[in-house]
Amino acid sequence: MITKTPAALQIGGVLIDPPLILAPMAGVTNPAFRLLCKRAGGCGLVCAEMVSSYALHYKNVRTQGMLLLIDEERPVSVQIFGAEADVMVDAARQVEEAGADIIDINIGCPVPKVVKTGAAGALLKDLVLAERIMLAVVAAVKVPVTVKTRSGWNSDHITAPELAARAQDAGVSAIAVHGRTVNQSYTGHADWNVIRRVKETVTIPVIGNGDVKVPRDAERMFRETGCDGVMIGRGALGNPWIFAATEKYLNSGVVSPSPSYRDRLTAAWEHAVMLAEIIDPNQAVRELRGQLAWYIKGSVGASAMRARLAKASSLEEIRSILDETSR
Repeated sequence: MITKTPAALQIGGVLIDPPLILAPMAGVTNPAFRLLCKRAGGCGLVCAEMVSSYALHYKNVRTQGMLLLIDEERPVSVQIFGAEADVMVDAARQVEEAGADIIDINIGCPVPKVVKTGAAGALLKDLVLAERIMLAVVAAVKVPVTVKTRSGWNSDHITAPELAARAQDAGVSAIAVHGRTVNQSYTGHADWNVIRRVKETVTIPVIGNGDVKVPRDAERMFRETGCDGVMIGRGALGNPWIFAATEKYLNSGVVSPSPSYRDRLTAAWEHAVMLAEIIDPNQAVRELRGQLAWYIKGSVGASAMRARLAKASSLEEIRSILDETSR
C-alpha cells in the first residue's frame, strides 16, 4: 500500500497538488459542484463539463455561459470536443480568454450524438486527424493542453498508447486515460493495464481514470499502473468528500467514516443554493433535479425522494423536500 500521497503533478506551469482530479462530466461538473469538491479538500484539479467547439465557434450563448470560472476553484481545466482543427482552435482561444488554467481535448466520449459528428470517441478511429487537432490547438494557445481518451474504439483496437505517443509529439502536456473502450461506454470494467501501457510509452504525465469508487481504488490504481495522477468521475457523484478521504488514505492508510445522511442533505442544499446564485435560478432547478438525487442514493426512501426532486419547480420546493427528508 502507498503510505504517502504521490508527488504533486506538474502540467505545464500548473501544479496539481494533490494529484487527485475531478473528471469532466456533462451535466454534473458545473461551478457549484466543482466548488463543493474544492472546499471539501483533497482535490488538486477540477474539470468543467465538456463543451462543444462548434457551439463556441458559432457563439451559442448558453454554451459560452458554461465557461464561467471562479477563482476559488483554481486550478481549473475546461474540456472541448470537435472534429475540425480550425473550429477547435477558435474554441480553445475562447476557453483561454475565459481564464482556463488548462485546456483539455476530448478524444474518448462514447455518447452517440457526439461520436456521430466525428468528434471525441470517433477520433480513436482516425489518429491522423486527432494528431492534427492536437497540433493545432497546442500551437494556438499559451496555457497547457491535455487530452482525455479511452483505451480504444473497441477491444480489437486498443489505440491509447499510440495516441499518447502522438499527443506527446504534438506538445500535449499530459494525458488522462479511461480504461474502457468507446464501445463499452460505461459498462463492464476498466482495463487498468492499458493505463500502465500508456505510462510505459510516454514521458508526459499520465492520469488514470475508471472504476475509482473508493479511496482504496485510487491507491491500487497508483500502485498497479504507475500513473502520475488519478481522476475520479462517477465516484464523486453526490460525494464531494471522496478526494479528501482519498488523500487521507494515501497518506495514512486510514479509512474516513462515510458522511452522515444529514451531512449529505446539507451538502445537497449547499449545492442547490450555490448553483442558483451562479446561473439562472430556473436553469439551476432543472439541472439540480438529477444531480441532487446522488446525495441520497442508497438511503431509505431514496426512490420516492428522487421522484419528487425530478418534479421540483423552484428552489423553495427543493428546500422543502430536503427538510422533510431530514426529519
